Amino acid sequence: ACALGRTPPPPRAAVRCPPAGACFSAHLANLSYAEARGACDQRGGSLAWVSGEPELRLLLGLLAKAAGPAPALFWVGLKRNASACTHEEQPLRGFSWEGVENGTAAQEVPAALGRWLQEPLRSCLTARCAGLHLAADPGDGPSWGWKE
Repeated sequence: ACALGRTPPPPRAAVRCPPAGACFSAHLANLSYAEARGACDQRGGSLAWVSGEPELRLLLGLLAKAAGPAPALFWVGLKRNASACTHEEQPLRGFSWEGVENGTAAQEVPAALGRWLQEPLRSCLTARCAGLHLAADPGDGPSWGWKE
């Protein structure tokens, strides 16, 4: 999932734009975190970040449409550097958003966005990445959670 500028997206891309801020695009490919980051760079953006519930709802809708009914893991710009530790009391567990537009996205998110499918490994020694895991839910919309 990429966060792009406000320039018009390619005509066939799966893209959603909030009233303000960056647009989001979804791309289906079997890539590593670094490869996904490079693919977003080539599109003039960066891996997506979420600073609040409205952005999350927009991103979930876009990704659910792109993925269809099958569960999928989308890389977003959620990373914990080797020098950072796991913090179980924080919604992002010590992870932070990388590559945010002009460095302006909030690094702390509301507690409601701290939904992890499985708690990340407790560590202060290795860099780790997390993605957004999405599964179709016939009830209230897509079921989601962060996954290391």
